[in-house]
Amino acid sequence: MREASYRSRAFAVLMAGASSICGAQTTAAESPGVVNAPFVPDRGSLTIQCGRLIDGLAAEARGPTTVVVREGRIAALLEGRVAPAGLPVLDLAAHTCLPGLIDTHTHIVDRPGDTADLSVFYRRSLAEQVAFGREHARVTLEAGFTTVRDVGTYIAWADRALRDEVNAGKVVGPRIQAAGFYLTVPGGGGDLVIPGHRESEIPATVRQGVARGPEQFKARAVAAVAGGADVLKIIASGAVLAFGGVPGAREMSSEEIRAVVEVAHASGRKVAAHAHGADSIRDAILAGADTIEHASLIDDEGIRLAREHRVALSMDVYNGDYIDTEGRKQGWPAEFLRKNLETTELQRQAFTKAVAAGVPIVYGTDAAVYPHGLNARQFSIMVQRGMSPMQAIQSATSVAAEYLGWSDRVGALSPGRYADLIAVAGDPLEDINVLQQVAAVVKGGLPFKVPEPARSP
Repeated sequence: MREASYRSRAFAVLMAGASSICGAQTTAAESPGVVNAPFVPDRGSLTIQCGRLIDGLAAEARGPTTVVVREGRIAALLEGRVAPAGLPVLDLAAHTCLPGLIDTHTHIVDRPGDTADLSVFYRRSLAEQVAFGREHARVTLEAGFTTVRDVGTYIAWADRALRDEVNAGKVVGPRIQAAGFYLTVPGGGGDLVIPGHRESEIPATVRQGVARGPEQFKARAVAAVAGGADVLKIIASGAVLAFGGVPGAREMSSEEIRAVVEVAHASGRKVAAHAHGADSIRDAILAGADTIEHASLIDDEGIRLAREHRVALSMDVYNGDYIDTEGRKQGWPAEFLRKNLETTELQRQAFTKAVAAGVPIVYGTDAAVYPHGLNARQFSIMVQRGMSPMQAIQSATSVAAEYLGWSDRVGALSPGRYADLIAVAGDPLEDINVLQQVAAVVKGGLPFKVPEPARSP
């Protein structure tokens, strides 16, 4: 069920005068094929017949349900299997349908293999970085993640360039919120200072967000907004996968964080705060950050503040396993491996406490630390560590959409939102691991993946 089989069933959905899922009249007997680039985004019209449906909002699943899609948006949810005239039918009666999944913490243009030698970014061009992102975008979408938030890349604006290509229908991929670059102190977790390399080697393109003091951070935040960033990403504490930083230690002051938050909120954007340590988590919450990324060492006060201020935690509770196995095999720096061991289990314990306390949790994986397309592996850890399957699903649908500021667009199967839908064989409320095997992906009413046809015995 890889690319060749999907593409072999693709058809030219946008050819003038041809029957298609993009607005031309069809009969209900037709079945839609898979869309390839180039295409017109968010214009699909079709009928999707689901065996069961999890809408992303309700606490219970629905039985057989028909999703009627017109011009990329959900027009209606009808009980049972219905076939409105003039619309092609995607038969998912043997599947459970869900909203397209959302990953709130990815680095979609970055590759996991580069962590072994971060100096590759000194020599890489914007065009080369975007080229990696095109493949990552495709596999991420085919894995069922129809929306992602890219929270920074060393090659500034590579995520913006990929976002714009996806939005134009030039590239198959998820909806992308782009940060553009990291906002970080000199030598901090978002600055690419590497032992054995002179700072003069570092190109300006990887230091666009380096600042010191509230005024400099304000100026860099303004530049990010002016450049087209959808979200601002600050590095408030030390990082695991950066040289010299201490995850539990502050890197930005509360005044610097507040300067960024003021710019972001004045422009209608949100702030994602990388913060492992308890002090930085507290600073970021009180300064008005919208999400805390990682939150590995959050304490009881931080959990209380997050709950009271309704600040969401985006806790990447799976990737520590990948770092300690594959990262070790690939020869990642010993410092990174050590800091990963020091934070992984503490983060998972904190996750359990945060869930029990009722803190909002959004699904964020740090994809690029491990390969894109494997984003759904985190669900099982979240369930093992205290979430119900429905809570985990909602963290990647309606809750994530709320904290992206996109509740009117994505995150639920409800009339008016984009027709972003996935389907799996089996019941994820009984076995969350079925989300790792997505059979169908629809985005904006356009099918980008459909189930394999049944084979004769």
